[in-house]
Amino acid sequence: MKLDVSAPPAADDVRTEEEGRAPPAAGHAALRERIAALGPWFHNIDLGGVWTAPDHFLGDYPGVKFRRFAPRLPADLAGKTVLDIGCNAGFYSIEMKRRGAERVLGVDSDDRYLAQARFAADTLGYDGIEFRSLDVYDVGALGERFDVVIFMGVLYHLRHPLLALDLIREHVAGDLLIFQSMQRGSRQLLPVDDDYDFNETEHFFESGYPKLHFIERRYAGDPTNWWVPNRACAEAMLRAAGFTVEERIEEEVYLCRVGDKPYGAWGGGAVYPRKKEEGKGA
Repeated sequence: MKLDVSAPPAADDVRTEEEGRAPPAAGHAALRERIAALGPWFHNIDLGGVWTAPDHFLGDYPGVKFRRFAPRLPADLAGKTVLDIGCNAGFYSIEMKRRGAERVLGVDSDDRYLAQARFAADTLGYDGIEFRSLDVYDVGALGERFDVVIFMGVLYHLRHPLLALDLIREHVAGDLLIFQSMQRGSRQLLPVDDDYDFNETEHFFESGYPKLHFIERRYAGDPTNWWVPNRACAEAMLRAAGFTVEERIEEEVYLCRVGDKPYGAWGGGAVYPRKKEEGKGA
């Protein structure tokens, strides 16, 4: 059964950072010490009155962003499963558990982020969330599909972004995808034909044509920022991977459904080289 996102929750259902949270197990001084030991943090989370990144350059992030689109998400996730890919310190995993999800699995390839996520969830009393070390390119190893997949703030950090979307569609997306990527360049959408003659090149110069900007060195001081799409490209990549864009719920955030794979008639699905098992040959 598809998740119903047609009826947004009432204003009272959109919880603030402080609501529903368990008090910290120790005093604020001990809590700050533990937070500092796990730092630096990118998710600025309120842990019972102590923020994990009080000097964050984006302020109350990702909470300030989440509150802009939270009313467009399913208010009740009872009985549903959620996969949070690139979970970082677990902000979105915690929010999904707060909405009653039966199972929430957060995965990340950074052990420090996973330690932060476990600590944040435990401090806030959400001990039913599982956090696991896993790369996005290895999601097929999970062997299951999830009702909701969260893929936010990850795409532009990947050297192979379309492959990641293909693998998510192929292996783990069961119904709803919540997607976000940093976008740069034009926010215009140029109508694109199904095909172009080889000698027709003018559309490539249009700002609203789907474009994926390659960052050879650094952007915002981060060497892991590799590819940044414009709006048209972000939406085109989602469609190309087999997702239907249902709604743009925030400037860079999309609600998508699993749809038909446009390349399905051309052959098999997304593949990734199988890694050698330890002690075995190729």
